[in-house]
Amino acid sequence: MLDLRADLAERISAAIQSAQEGGDLPRFDPPEIIVERPREAGHGDFATPVCLGLARLARMAPLQIAEIIVRQMERPDYLGEVQIAPPGFINFTLSELWLARQVDAILEAGATYANSDMGQGLKVQVEFVSANPTGPLHVGSGRNAAIGDALANILEAAGYEVQREYYVNDAGTQIDLFAATLYARYAQALGVDEPLPEGGYQGAYMREMGERLAAEHGSKFLEMDRQEALTHFRDLGLEMMLERIREDLEVMGVRYDRWFSERTLYKDGYFDRAMDLLRRGGYLEERDGAVWFKARDLGADKDEVVVRSSGLPGYFASDIAYHYEKFLVRGFDRVIDVWGADHQGQVPRLKAAVQAMGVDPERLILILYQLVTLKRGGEVLRLSKRTGDMITLREVLDEVGPDATRFFLLARAADSQMDFDLQLAVEQSNENPVYYVQYAHARIASILKYAGDIDWSDGDVSLLTHPQELALIRQMILLPEIVRLAAEKLEPHHLPHYAQDLASTFHSFYRDCRVVSSDPADAAITKARLKLVQAAKITLARTLNLMGMTAPESM
Repeated sequence: MLDLRADLAERISAAIQSAQEGGDLPRFDPPEIIVERPREAGHGDFATPVCLGLARLARMAPLQIAEIIVRQMERPDYLGEVQIAPPGFINFTLSELWLARQVDAILEAGATYANSDMGQGLKVQVEFVSANPTGPLHVGSGRNAAIGDALANILEAAGYEVQREYYVNDAGTQIDLFAATLYARYAQALGVDEPLPEGGYQGAYMREMGERLAAEHGSKFLEMDRQEALTHFRDLGLEMMLERIREDLEVMGVRYDRWFSERTLYKDGYFDRAMDLLRRGGYLEERDGAVWFKARDLGADKDEVVVRSSGLPGYFASDIAYHYEKFLVRGFDRVIDVWGADHQGQVPRLKAAVQAMGVDPERLILILYQLVTLKRGGEVLRLSKRTGDMITLREVLDEVGPDATRFFLLARAADSQMDFDLQLAVEQSNENPVYYVQYAHARIASILKYAGDIDWSDGDVSLLTHPQELALIRQMILLPEIVRLAAEKLEPHHLPHYAQDLASTFHSFYRDCRVVSSDPADAAITKARLKLVQAAKITLARTLNLMGMTAPESM
C-alpha cells in the first residue's frame, strides 16, 4: 500500500519547486517536509507545518506560503479536502470514496497486508533471549523473547531477510560450576554426602535434574574419574537445560533459525581470527599479565580484558569473536542484539570492538529492556509457591497462556520498567486488553459465520459512507504505517497499542451499524459491510500474528 505520508511530502516538495520556478516563491533550499497525524479530530487525516518553517526563508507570511503551495500542488485520487489553518498549517483529508476502496485492497492483499519492501532484502540477524543454560527461563527472558520475536516478524513484513538466533553460552566457568552442582545433586540423589560447590546453583531444578540422572544412569558416574564424570555432566546438563528452554519457548510460540554454540567460536578458530585482526589494527595491549582490548582508543569508557592472566579468554572475548563471525563470516548487513538493561555498560565497548574490526558500528543495534515486576492484583510476586524459588517463565505461560504473556510483555517500550498483572491477564472482561482485542476477532468470525451462504464478493464498497464505517477503514489503513514505524524505530510496542485502538473502533462500528440484515432492501449494504468486516478480520489477525499471537475464531 502507498506510503501516504511519504507521497504527500513528495507532492509538497514538488509544489514548492514549481512555485519557485514560476516566481511565486523565491529561491531557497527547502527543509525536510514533515507530514504528521493531527492530534485533534477535525484537522484532517494528515497535516504539515512546513509553511511555518519557510516563512523566514521566503520572507513571507506562513498563510500566504500555504496558499501558494496548495494552489501548485497536484491532487492525487486519495485526497478529498485540503484546508489551510492558522497560523500556517495545511490539513489534508482523505477522500471517502478512496477510503472505501481500500477495503477491496485489503481483501486482495490478504495475509500479506501491511507488507512492504522497505528493507530491500537486507540481511538482518536478531539474536534474542540467549539466557545462560544454567537455569530455567524467567519472566525477564520472556520479555526478551516477546520483543525479539515480534521484532523479527515486523522486519520480515518490512522486507528484510531475517535470521533469528539463540546464542548458547556453553563455554566458561559458569558451565563448569553448573556441571559441578549437577554432579553434587546427582550424588546426593544416590545417598552420597556430596557438598555443593562454593557459589553453586541453588534452585530446586538442579535437585530435580540430579534425581533424573540418578534414575536414568544409576551410580556409573560415581565409579569413574571425577573429571571425566564432570565432562559428562557438562554435556548432559546442557542437553537437559536446552531441552527445557526449547520447550518453554515453543510453548510461547518462539522459533529460531539457529542455535549458536559459544564453543564453536574457539573450536572453529573465530576467536583466534578476531584477535589477530585486532592485534594487526593495534587495538590489543598486554598489561598486568593479561591482554586488553583498547576500547578507549575508540571512544569507549574503559578498556576490556580479552585474555586473562591465566591464559583463558575473558567474558568479553566471546562477544568479540561472536560478532566477528556475524559480520565478517556470515555477512549480516545489520545485527540486532536484545539484552537486559544490566548489560548497558558493555554497549560502547562492543560497538568499539565492531569498529576495530572494520565494521560500521551503526550496523550493530543493541536493544536494552528493563525489568518486569510480576503482580497478582495489588500483590507483588517474588517467589514461586510450587518451588519456593524464582517464578519461571513456564509457570507464567501455564497460568495465563502464551498470547496474554506476549501481549503484556510487549505492551510497553523496552526501555520502560513494567508491571505484569497475572490476575488481569486471565480476566474475561474489557479491562483485559488481550481479551478485548481477541474478542473483537472472535466477534468478526461470528458475524461471518452468521452470514452463512451470502455471497458478498460483488459487494459495492462505495456504499460504505457511515461515519463508523469510515472510522474503521481509517483505522485499518494505519497498519502499514505502524509496521513501517515499528521497523524503522525497532519498537514492537506500537503493535499492542494499535491492536487495542483497532478493536475499539470495530466494537463501535458493530454497535452502530447492523451488518447482516434479513430485509431484501438492505441486501446491497449487507454485502458491502460483510466485505468491510472481512477486511477488518484480516487486519486484526495480521496485527495479532505480527505480535506472535493467535487470532481466535471463538472465545
